[in-house]
Amino acid sequence: MFSKLMVSASLALVAQAALPAINTTGNAFWNTETGERFYIRGVDYQPGGSSNLTDPLADETICMRDIPYFEQLGINTIRVYSIDNSMDHTACMKALDAAGIYLILDVNTPKASISRVSPSCSYNSDYLQNVFATIDEFSSYDNVLGFFAGNEVIDSVNNTDTATYVKATVRDMKKYLKARNYRQIPVGYSAADVTSNRYLAAEYFNCGDDEDARIDMFGVNDYSWCGASSYTVSGYSQKVALYSGYSIPIFLSEYGCNTVKTDGARLFTEVEAIYSSQMAAVFSGGLAYEYSQEANDYGLVQISDDGLNVTTLTDFDNLKNELNKTSNPSGNGGAVSTYSISSCPTYEAGIWEANNTLPDMPEAASVYFTSGAGTPQGTGFATQWSCYDDDSDADSEDSSSSFSTTTTAAAVSSTLSSSIVSSATASGKAATSSSKAAGSIVDVPVIFNLMIGGVDGSLAVAASVAALAFGTALTI
Repeated sequence: MFSKLMVSASLALVAQAALPAINTTGNAFWNTETGERFYIRGVDYQPGGSSNLTDPLADETICMRDIPYFEQLGINTIRVYSIDNSMDHTACMKALDAAGIYLILDVNTPKASISRVSPSCSYNSDYLQNVFATIDEFSSYDNVLGFFAGNEVIDSVNNTDTATYVKATVRDMKKYLKARNYRQIPVGYSAADVTSNRYLAAEYFNCGDDEDARIDMFGVNDYSWCGASSYTVSGYSQKVALYSGYSIPIFLSEYGCNTVKTDGARLFTEVEAIYSSQMAAVFSGGLAYEYSQEANDYGLVQISDDGLNVTTLTDFDNLKNELNKTSNPSGNGGAVSTYSISSCPTYEAGIWEANNTLPDMPEAASVYFTSGAGTPQGTGFATQWSCYDDDSDADSEDSSSSFSTTTTAAAVSSTLSSSIVSSATASGKAATSSSKAAGSIVDVPVIFNLMIGGVDGSLAVAASVAALAFGTALTI
C-alpha cells in the first residue's frame, strides 16, 4: 500500500545528484558520463487513462505516490502520453531524477495533434506553439530521454499520408531545439505494429537529406508475445531480422499482450528475450504497458478511487521478477555506429502515400524560434482547425484545406458512422498486433479508446466528432 513513509523517502531522494543525459550514437542509446550503452527498462505511465486524463508529472501527490513502485520494479524509464504544459513539473522531474528514472514524453494532447482526417490542416502554427511550449517546459531536465512527435498516427493501411505532417513536426521540433540552444534531446515516433506498413514507416522517418527531418529514435508498440511464447513463435526473431541494419535506436515503446494469461496474470517472459544478446544488436529495450489498471485491463497496479492507495497486482510481481533476474547484455551489446540512413519508400497509392517533400513550416510559427513559444496553453487548447487562422497555411494548395470547417465537420460525421460500423465487424489484430482495445465496444484505435455510443445507445457524433477525428497521436 502507498504510504506517507514512501512519500517521505522519495522526497529525501530529491537532494541527490542529477542523472547524466542520454544521447544516441548509431543504433543505440549511450550514457554521456560513463560511455556505457543504455537500455530502456520501463513502463508506460498515464494513471487515470482515458476516463480521467490527468498530468501525473504536475501533481506531486501522484508522482510521489508512484515513484516507490517504479523503484520496486527496478525500472529506469517511464513514458508519459500527455501533460499540461501550463503546469509546473519541477518537483516530479527532480524526484524521478533522484530515483534514477528518465522520461520519454509525447508532446501532443487530445486537442492538439496531427489529424488522421485532415493532417494538412492540423499541422499549423497554433499546433506548433503547443508543441514548442512543451519543449520549453521540459528541455532543462537532463532526465528527459526523448520526445515523441506522434503515437500510432498511422494505424491502418489507409492513412499513411499522415506521416508527411508528423515528419514535418519532427523537423520543426529539432530545429526549435537548436534555435533555442537547448540540449539536443532525441526526437522520435512511436509506431503501431501494422504489418503492411510498419517497416515503410521506419524507413520514411529515417530517410532523406535533411538531418533535422529524420527521427533520432523509433518506438514500436508490439503485442506479439502472448503468454509463455518464445523468441521464434512470437515473431520477435522476424522483427530482429526486419529491422537489422536500421541506423538509429529502436525499442518497444509498448509491450505486454494481455489476451493470454496464466492464473489471471501476464507472465512477461518476453523480458528475457528483449534484453538478450539476440535482440540487443537491434533493439534497445522496452516499456511495459501499463502502470495503472484501467478499463482495458493492462494494469500493473490498482489505484483506489480516491487516489490515495496503490495495490500491486500479480502482473506487477511477474514483471518485477523478470526484470530483476534479467541483466543487460555485456559490452556494447552488438551496437553499430556505421549503418547508413534508410532509403525513402516510393509513393504507391493504397500502400504508402506519404510525400517525401515536406510542407514548409507555417510562417506564423517562425517567430517562436527567436522569442520562444510564449505562454503555454495547456490541454484545453484545440488546434486541429487552426489552419484557417494561419496567415500562411502550410498546405494552402491542398484542396482539403480550402473548404469550410462546417463542411469538413459534416463530412467527418458522415464518414465516421460508416467506418466505425465496419471496424466493429473486423478484428483489430488482423491488421496490427498492437491493438489494446480489449473490453471496448469497438476494436478501433481511437484516442483514449473512446467508447462508441451514448447513454441512449446512439452514436454520439455531434458531441464527440472532433475528439474521434483528431485525437490521433494519443492512443493510450
